[in-house]
Amino acid sequence: MQKKLIKVNPSDNVAVALVNLVADEVINFEGQDITIESDVKMKHKIAMVPFNVGDRIIMYGVLVGKASARIEKGGLLSTANVKHESDKVTGKTETIGWNSPNIDKWKDRTWQGYHREDGQVGTENVWLFFPLVFCENRNIEILKDIFEKELMKPKENDYQLLLRSLVKTETGGTGNEAASNEANLFNNIEVKFITHQGGCGGIRQDSHSLAKLLAGYVNNPNVAGATVLSLGCQNLQIQIFKDALDAINPNSNKPVLIYDQQQIGTIEAMLGSVVKDTFEAIKKANDIKRQPTPLSKLRIGLECGGSDGFSGISANPTLGVLSDNLVALGGTTILSEFPELCGVEQELVNRCVDDKDGKRFLDLMQWYEKTVVDAGSGFDMNPSPGNIKDGLITDAMKSAGAAKKGGTSPIVGVYDYGEYINEPGFTLLCTPGNDVECTTAMVGSGANMVLFTTGLGTPTGNPIAPVVKISSNTDLAKKMSDIIDIDTGGIITGEKSINEMADEMLEFIIDVASGTIKTKAAILNQNDFIPWKRGVSL
Repeated sequence: MQKKLIKVNPSDNVAVALVNLVADEVINFEGQDITIESDVKMKHKIAMVPFNVGDRIIMYGVLVGKASARIEKGGLLSTANVKHESDKVTGKTETIGWNSPNIDKWKDRTWQGYHREDGQVGTENVWLFFPLVFCENRNIEILKDIFEKELMKPKENDYQLLLRSLVKTETGGTGNEAASNEANLFNNIEVKFITHQGGCGGIRQDSHSLAKLLAGYVNNPNVAGATVLSLGCQNLQIQIFKDALDAINPNSNKPVLIYDQQQIGTIEAMLGSVVKDTFEAIKKANDIKRQPTPLSKLRIGLECGGSDGFSGISANPTLGVLSDNLVALGGTTILSEFPELCGVEQELVNRCVDDKDGKRFLDLMQWYEKTVVDAGSGFDMNPSPGNIKDGLITDAMKSAGAAKKGGTSPIVGVYDYGEYINEPGFTLLCTPGNDVECTTAMVGSGANMVLFTTGLGTPTGNPIAPVVKISSNTDLAKKMSDIIDIDTGGIITGEKSINEMADEMLEFIIDVASGTIKTKAAILNQNDFIPWKRGVSL
């Protein structure tokens, strides 16, 4: 029989409804009878003790809010009687130890990856096209039309005909073959395209930030090489991009083809060169084959979006166990979304191996919160209408559940947006909570895969890294089966444990990393890319 209530931490004074509850229902929970004051939808919280105005509300063992009105025992917590509140953190108070999990069953497992000369290993083999400035977006779209349509099916286009003639020469064909057959020439590489609205018109810092992000995409192990378009006069100059790439990996010999329209002249001349040069580069990149790879070469971003009241007790803790297992195996995991770490700062600071990292984390959090307040808002405004409707009524409550994705392992590094992560272990990366901005950033910092939990359903993907969608509840997995890869709802019903789900998830990840399973986001061609614009427009 399924339990009706769950308390996440023994010190909590609220419980989560696992099923819909009705008014006057009496539930025996932890040795006491709880009379439900009013109808309560599953995922929402009820008071385990009576609260007076100003009383502290504890969930996940931390302060997640204060009562703004009287709440009776068994009463529903809502935005009408609870306000956001979190404990203020000034520094490290202790060093939290870690009991590394038993990884015997995983230590000899491998996946099939694309090995790069710098030692990184990709889960994908992608040739990437992108502009340094939004002025080149149209030319990127033209190239997208040329390469995608010519390699998949016939379409008359001057540049397409040029590419077709090159394919014909390579295969020894007559030129009458169907383009879909010719596409088999490149069956070991994907061609992806990025556009954006940056590179000029804002403060110079934004262009430098975008340069670091784009350089991170080029350096990501999933990318075999890139074609880059520049107008010429923009803030994000070619040299700034090259400097950013050199700062990440000064010894990189990954092919990067850069074209400056104002130097070349006509669009015809530039795109003609792009097509010919890139075709030759793609041919070489297609020769790279998958090889056996230890699990330590996985670099996984941990993300949540469209969260609900079950996310923090099913999907996110599952990611936490998986993260701990990967760290113990020598892999890398990345936790981001700094607005959604509000309220759990003390634990994270205490988990930092180096005190300097703890200080940097707090500095970044305080800077971020100040910019939000200066803009007339605050972290307390972070929960979306969907979050609130499904039980996440304060930012601290949402954050406490979101942080569960990071498990319990020590924090070996704290990074700002655009910085590249090379060290193994569990790391923090400063990004917005926005789903696409965060996923974009983690991949730009080196993640070769992203695990994305959701309770409401979010159709986010990425151009170069697989994004695995994980539902917190089975209803969502059934309702939006076209976007969900893994369902952790069995944890809610009591059919599966968190450890069992984590093992199933790692098996799935190995198959995705090896290319034997395509994620739903990849099947739907969800290639989202949104840089974080920190400054104003000029």
